[in-house]
Amino acid sequence: MADLHFVIQEHTTPSGVHWDLMLEHDEALWTWRLETPPEQIGNASVAAERIFDHAMRFLSYEGPVQNGTGRVQITDQGTLQWHTVTPSKITCQLDGRVLNGPYSLTLTKKPFWEFKREV
Repeated sequence: MADLHFVIQEHTTPSGVHWDLMLEHDEALWTWRLETPPEQIGNASVAAERIFDHAMRFLSYEGPVQNGTGRVQITDQGTLQWHTVTPSKITCQLDGRVLNGPYSLTLTKKPFWEFKREV
C-alpha cells in the first residue's frame, strides 16, 4: 500500500495568518484551519475548524492564494497512518518535519474540533 501524506500550509493574507492541516483520505485532503502554527502546538490542545476538502494537488502547492490577496507556503509535510476514523474522533500517526507522533482530532461542536498530540 502506498504511503498516505499530510501537509500544513501557512496562509498569509491581509486579514492575518492561519494554517491549513490537510490529511490524505480517499484521494482527497481532509482539511482543518488552525490558528496556531505547527511549531507551537507541542502537547497543547488547539482549536481546528473543519473546512472544505482540497484536491490532492495541494499536497505540494506553494504560491499565491486563489483570490490573489495573499501567499501560501508549506510549513510541514510528511506521511500519515490512520488509527481511528469516526464521525467525532480521528486518531493518526504523523511523521513530518515538525509534527511527529500520535495526534487526534475530536469534534467539539460542528465545524469545530480539538487537535492535539496524544501522550
